[in-house]
Amino acid sequence: MRVAVQPEPFDPGAELTAFSVGLSGMGAVVSFTGVVRDLPGGGLTALEIEHYPGMTERAIADIARQAQERWSLGDVLVIHRHGRLAPGDAIMMVATAAAHRRAAFEAADFLMDYLKSRAPFWKKEITGDGAEWVAARDEDETALTRW
Repeated sequence: MRVAVQPEPFDPGAELTAFSVGLSGMGAVVSFTGVVRDLPGGGLTALEIEHYPGMTERAIADIARQAQERWSLGDVLVIHRHGRLAPGDAIMMVATAAAHRRAAFEAADFLMDYLKSRAPFWKKEITGDGAEWVAARDEDETALTRW
């Protein structure tokens, strides 16, 4: 299991290739890469992401361990960036490896729902008109009820 919270960009293809090496006994690898999305109609200059170092990594590692146990995963990867990001930048990545595809997909989906609603990150959208903190969305909270 690897959890990385970092300001540096990452290469999703290279990360997935490295993650997939040596996964004997695993029949499925699922990955998801989140990208900074521009605002409807454009205008997003940057997205700033803040977190509490140490606390954030521990929280993500805990949920990754839960996923690993619940779905009998062979491995888990979670990368999440912080700092200032531009539209189009890769912001995060989840990869799961399991013996069967359903477990790999469900575990990745579970991790994404958690990261979207519970991971201790704070996001601020910066436009030409100023900056505004991003509020939690009801649909992200509702998604957790599946698990």
